[in-house]
Amino acid sequence: MKLLYFLRPLLEAAALVAALVLGLRLFSGLFSRKSHTYQLNYARQLRLLFWPLLCLGVGLPFLGAFFYADTLAPHEWVLLLVMTVVVLGFAGPALLLHGQYSIRNLHTTLVFEPKQNRLEVYEGTTQVPFEKHDLLRVERVTCRSRRPFWSPYDYLRLHLRDGQSITLTSVLTDLQPLTEFLRNTPLERRQTWICWL
Repeated sequence: MKLLYFLRPLLEAAALVAALVLGLRLFSGLFSRKSHTYQLNYARQLRLLFWPLLCLGVGLPFLGAFFYADTLAPHEWVLLLVMTVVVLGFAGPALLLHGQYSIRNLHTTLVFEPKQNRLEVYEGTTQVPFEKHDLLRVERVTCRSRRPFWSPYDYLRLHLRDGQSITLTSVLTDLQPLTEFLRNTPLERRQTWICWL
């Protein structure tokens, strides 16, 4: 019970900070023009992680019952294990994917202006040199089901003629406009249950 009293103010403070950041982001977005440069940003990460973190936030207080495991009845054990499987089954894959995608594109910057026919990828401050005709093929991997928390996580892999490949994930931006921009290159579409890199 003490754990619940400790976690509640922390969760409330985290929700308040997230609401303030989101509100400021929306307010500043009203007065800024559309950017064509995409990097990891808090608004996109919050949008992707909202439901998994909410599920985890709702389930964590119940999982605190493991601290009182020696006093639980057998039916309470079963309910606790079912709750653990549900919480971790829904939130776990999305959190793992988000971590994997964030690590992959942590230092990646995408400059994408379809009207200017401009597509540039930077790793850190260094531009990855390629032109549209250097693309051997484009691999687009999406989630088969659109219902689970991990379904918004997908990626686009650009295979270059020199053997190099560039992976752009949905943590950077929505990849559908980029896929449409690259429609004249050989496009390989795949669907999987979970889009591990």
